[in-house]
Amino acid sequence: MSAAPVGAALVAFLVYFVAERLWELAVSARADRALRARGAREFGAAHFPWIVLVHALYPMALVAEILRVGARPERFAALWLAGWIAAQALRFAAMRALGDRWSARVLVLPGAPRIVRGPYRWFAHPNYLAVFIETIAGAMMFGAWRTAAAFGVAQALVLAVRIRCEERAFAAVAAPVPPRRRAAR
Repeated sequence: MSAAPVGAALVAFLVYFVAERLWELAVSARADRALRARGAREFGAAHFPWIVLVHALYPMALVAEILRVGARPERFAALWLAGWIAAQALRFAAMRALGDRWSARVLVLPGAPRIVRGPYRWFAHPNYLAVFIETIAGAMMFGAWRTAAAFGVAQALVLAVRIRCEERAFAAVAAPVPPRRRAAR
């Protein structure tokens, strides 16, 4: 792919990426206020800036690798694009399943059961699986393997902290999942 189509694709990707993250932050801010008003407790506030940092640095690293190092899409770019689109679908399915309880922060309503519908029937943390896949696939569709590797590791690290935090939060204040529903997962 020549520089012009790569540039146009990169601009489109970045516009979508930034718009999606800003939209998510707006949705999260509304949900945060509503959840806190209903008595939700926040867990893991200390690691949230690290998640924001990884999400903020990712597009900058992607641009730098494409413009400075000369990364270009390779023959599997269409497969990486398909993986990225699948990750977006999983992300939105997870958000939809959580409904008014979705937040960028770890806010748990005391006594409320865990969500076990949508992709949560099969995965405990589908949103984080989507984030991990989109991080790698988003970079690889541009041939930016350095960004994919570095931010794949960074996401794995912050998401490992986040998942442990969520599990502790659910164990501390959420209602247990009834055995019948747990088996349906």
